[in-house]
Amino acid sequence: MNLVRRLSGVAVLALTGVLVAVTTLLAAGPARADRTGLRAADPSVIRVGETYVAVQSTGGGIAVRQAPSTAALASAPARQVWSDTRGLGEVWAAEIVRDGGRYHIYFSAGVGAAHRMYVISSAAPDSGYTAETKLALPDDKWAIDGTLFTFEGQRWFVWSGWAGETNVEQNLYITRMSSPTTPTGARYVISQPRESWERVVGDPFINEGPEAVKDPNGQLHITYSANGSWSDRYCLADLRLRSGGNPTYVWDWYKSNGCLFGSDRATMMPGWDPTLHVDGPGHHSMVLLDGDIATSPPAGPAFPLMFHGVPKGTPYAWENRYWYTGTFCWWGDTTYSRANVPGPDTDTGWSLKFFE
Repeated sequence: MNLVRRLSGVAVLALTGVLVAVTTLLAAGPARADRTGLRAADPSVIRVGETYVAVQSTGGGIAVRQAPSTAALASAPARQVWSDTRGLGEVWAAEIVRDGGRYHIYFSAGVGAAHRMYVISSAAPDSGYTAETKLALPDDKWAIDGTLFTFEGQRWFVWSGWAGETNVEQNLYITRMSSPTTPTGARYVISQPRESWERVVGDPFINEGPEAVKDPNGQLHITYSANGSWSDRYCLADLRLRSGGNPTYVWDWYKSNGCLFGSDRATMMPGWDPTLHVDGPGHHSMVLLDGDIATSPPAGPAFPLMFHGVPKGTPYAWENRYWYTGTFCWWGDTTYSRANVPGPDTDTGWSLKFFE
């Protein structure tokens, strides 16, 4: 890769940080992917002080783990904080957020087309949670993988859902929140799986697992998973909100021109390489302080990442997914391009590099 071309125009601090990170990786040779002992999917991890707090769906309930490092989470005791006593159905993709000194865990529950988003809350990370409350998302359609974040003083909720009552495709939607548990106003689509590289595996085609993060210029990103989670083409991609853009206006979002973290070279964005040790990396968690995008990393350093994937050489199946620890860093001067839509065809800014 031509590092000078890829990083031209980046601030010296950012350039130095990225080159140090890349030089270190190259000097060390290909690192073995850091697979935890946790055979599970959909990690959600935040850091509170010096403690890492993780949440996961456990069949008919939700469990929380706490540890001094991301690597130690798998061996930490899992404390059940909620059980499906009302028979809601399949419990998927729990996501933990800290807002106003309280912990909120969002999750999807239901059977088939009945999946909706729910939330439980507590003053402590691993006990004392309220009973579940169904989020009154606008239009009340099938919804999974929801999470809360605050950007420019406004709370937002982003999730994966259907436009109507049938499973045609999974889109990413966003809505304003007046509190951590109260949506307000309409829902707005911000991404649909319409690019060729995110339509390699379908029925349905999907955008899911959205995670918010803020780049060194203060621009909002939503990183997400594309292609079917039942396939080794599963991967991470990026939406970048243009500077000064409106989060509810779909054409103010620019999409990466390929996967940024994946195992299939044919789907990768030019200049991004496929994984060496893991197949189908996806449904990730940016491990931010308090889970707050205001604590997103600056240019240069690599920051903790958790994701699920299947070890290479192992049959790709949901039951073979593990949690992995990794890192991510910002990658400057990256152009996302598009055609035949309103607004400028290109937008240049920060993208992300993900490392096993």
